[in-house]
Amino acid sequence: MTVTPSEQAKTIIPLSAIHQAKSRLKNIAIHTPLQYNAALSKEYDCELYLKREDLQVVRSYKVRGAYNMMSQLNEKQTSKGIVCASAGNHAQGVAFACAALDIHGSIYMPSTTPQQKIKKVRQFGGSQIEIILVGDTFDDAYAEAIRHGKKTGKTFVHPFNDPDIIAGQGTVGLEIIEDLSDMPEVVLMPVGGGGLSAGVGSYISQVSPNTEFIGLEPEGAPAMQQAIRAGEPITLKHIDKFVDGAAVMRVGEVTLGICKSLLSDIILVPEGKICTTILQLYNEFAIVVEPAGALSIAALDFVRDRIKGKRVVCIISGGNNDIARTEEITERSLIYQGLKHYFIIRFPQRTGAFRDFLNNVLGPTDVISTFQYTKKTNRDSGPALVAIELEKAADYPPLLERMKEHGVKYEYLNDNPMLFDLFV
Repeated sequence: MTVTPSEQAKTIIPLSAIHQAKSRLKNIAIHTPLQYNAALSKEYDCELYLKREDLQVVRSYKVRGAYNMMSQLNEKQTSKGIVCASAGNHAQGVAFACAALDIHGSIYMPSTTPQQKIKKVRQFGGSQIEIILVGDTFDDAYAEAIRHGKKTGKTFVHPFNDPDIIAGQGTVGLEIIEDLSDMPEVVLMPVGGGGLSAGVGSYISQVSPNTEFIGLEPEGAPAMQQAIRAGEPITLKHIDKFVDGAAVMRVGEVTLGICKSLLSDIILVPEGKICTTILQLYNEFAIVVEPAGALSIAALDFVRDRIKGKRVVCIISGGNNDIARTEEITERSLIYQGLKHYFIIRFPQRTGAFRDFLNNVLGPTDVISTFQYTKKTNRDSGPALVAIELEKAADYPPLLERMKEHGVKYEYLNDNPMLFDLFV
């Protein structure tokens, strides 16, 4: 849908609101670094900068919007307290603001929220907050928080669909302009509910009209992409919750209006690619990011031709990664790269059957990383769950050829979600 300049002006957050937010955030949110990355610039043939919101006081940009909104509440509102819903980062920003402003907060979080984020919320909020874990998704927690707010009269602090929240997030864009010697030509930014992209886009578009904004969503939660196509917020029936900081089932009306007018495109990034990027950022640059924080770097391979020779800013939105998720992150990365493959294999029930498989089917650099064997009552064969890790993805077709040549009976699990979830 084409948006005229006059229509766009009606939707975006004015510069004055974002400058006022910057003043309110003085001594609260830090001015995070904008770092030139030589390695990524060379790899993608562009001038690439990283906006490091993972180094923010609560390790994400969320404190900006939360504090900006809450600092404007009147005495009656602050006396009743606030309520919010969050998958983690917004909760930390709200908790930090509760402690700084001496406001009591009820924070609703999905029961699936990583423990690392829950502990951080308690750390930042202290005695000023209570945490209520409910449901499996952000949207479950959101519904309960809304009910609680209506029942108690507490002010709801929305994670994204509020002009004051968006204005606070817009200070990320303000800082980018302050720190760059020239205007950015392309800005890559993650999209969950749309608060960050709406805020950053609102500011930069008004001072740099030629900048292109590309939004990035996890492949398993394309809420903004679907909403823009539909012309209104729609509720997704199912989402992959892995990228918890950017996986929402429904975006906001306010953020949709802004994102629709400013984003030139929305790229859906596979969760496996995000996992590969998390490991790359840690191993190559010593940058710890959460899944949502990796979106802008993970998307670079998909926009290589569009950013060539340009000045590019990638927003690293958060660094609240739970180390307990490392095994899952590594697993998803290997599968995405084609380096790990799961099979159900029926080995003949005879001596030496498994040894024959090792000698005749497995390649010289192939490794069996998982083997779960159960002998059934069938006298002829018994199934086993086998995971094979390869040195390079090109080793997979020859592996299948050898399995065919030697009559191995198998069921491939990687592209069979039902069986994969059952066995792996």
